[in-house]
Amino acid sequence: MRFILTEENCAAFAARRILARAAAVCPSQDRPFVLGLPTGSTVLGTYAALRTAYAAGKISFRHILSFNMDEYIGLPEDHPQSYHTYMRQNLFDHVDMPRENIHILDGNATDPQAQCAAYEAAIRQAGGIDLFLGGVGRNGHLAFNEPGTDFSSRTRRVVLAPATLQANARFFGGDPSRVPTEALTIGIVALTDAREILILATGPSKAHVIGRLLEEPPNTANPVSVLRMHPNAVLVADTAAGAEIGQAARAKLRPTAESEGLAGWAADF
Repeated sequence: MRFILTEENCAAFAARRILARAAAVCPSQDRPFVLGLPTGSTVLGTYAALRTAYAAGKISFRHILSFNMDEYIGLPEDHPQSYHTYMRQNLFDHVDMPRENIHILDGNATDPQAQCAAYEAAIRQAGGIDLFLGGVGRNGHLAFNEPGTDFSSRTRRVVLAPATLQANARFFGGDPSRVPTEALTIGIVALTDAREILILATGPSKAHVIGRLLEEPPNTANPVSVLRMHPNAVLVADTAAGAEIGQAARAKLRPTAESEGLAGWAADF
């Protein structure tokens, strides 16, 4: 895993990375560019930058396929806090991605197990995910893979941890009891099968998790630590999220290379 600590805008960097990777693939009907996408506040700037790039003619989404990480169980798709709504408002309604290229887990499926199996089958049929973008939960979760999730987990139905309900309460009027307690989530295996993973960590609430990530070996108590087992994973943290990096880990950091496209300090972990 490549770790980058930066004072730059992480979300803007992620958009630049997506634009560069899509341009390198030169997507076509026969060879689409396949993106794994998250929701949440960390990537709002990324989606804003992608909308701007599309409006400026710098990217077309006609041959880009997307697979979202997760969706709450029980919320109607048009609910203001459903991830279907989030994605439409922040990206899909503003670009030329065909509806059939958009994949989001159905939190109202009558057979959640079949829905999850079909989702993974669709990813395989698409040729696998080229780049999976994501954020880090305050308790270290990736997608809705909560602490304790086995690294061999598949896409499935999950019960959300109390810490996640508390963190997401800000989207539900500050009331954790209004947050759905279950979700469908892409599994750790499906996530780490991506050819490239780009994870963002911003703000002081992520500092403890990032400190643990760099100081401890990969372990299921901190799901994001699975990134250290991936040959092409990059985790970018702003200085607030990097505030609890230990002395030994900080000593490994060196100025980023020009090819990394981001000013800061980096090391392999």
